[in-house]
Amino acid sequence: MTSPETSGTPHLVGPPLAVREPAVLSGGYRFRSITLIADYPDTPAAARHTARLVLGEWGLAGLADDVELCVSELVGNAIHHAAPDGRRVQLAGERRVVVAFRYWPRSLFVEVSDEDSTPPTLPAGDPVDPSPGSEDALLAEGGRGLFIVQSLADATWWAPADQGGKSVFCRFDLAEERERSFETRFTSGG
Repeated sequence: MTSPETSGTPHLVGPPLAVREPAVLSGGYRFRSITLIADYPDTPAAARHTARLVLGEWGLAGLADDVELCVSELVGNAIHHAAPDGRRVQLAGERRVVVAFRYWPRSLFVEVSDEDSTPPTLPAGDPVDPSPGSEDALLAEGGRGLFIVQSLADATWWAPADQGGKSVFCRFDLAEERERSFETRFTSGG
């Protein structure tokens, strides 16, 4: 039995499809990830290239220099310092480094994961004598890369992974980037 209301094309219940937001992986506004083999000679270059490409696609090119340098430092740390825990299944016996980008409306998150659960060496807060000829004028051997990341990013932290390994994160707040982008468009006539 059909009635005039139920015959013909089906009717949508709820708001029109154009109003609905699509489901997004990891709950972020946008997400991109790349898995790299740590021992390949072009791994750092591939990570930097991916960072610049992703930020360009997302309209965040103004952050590309800072993010690219942070990615380079974090991937370099993973390559040089990370030894697999042995608890993860390794891809063809190779060490892996995963670089992920998450773009939320107000922040960009960068995550670099490796298979070593050893905490990263954060910069030491030891006093330094900057006078010429002083041996203390040199920075400590460990933590320089993370010092650069902490200087460029708005926040930096790390977390162990449940299956072994760890992730090092940095966050870039986007309010200033949006203002710079807005000003550039209207002062350049674009």
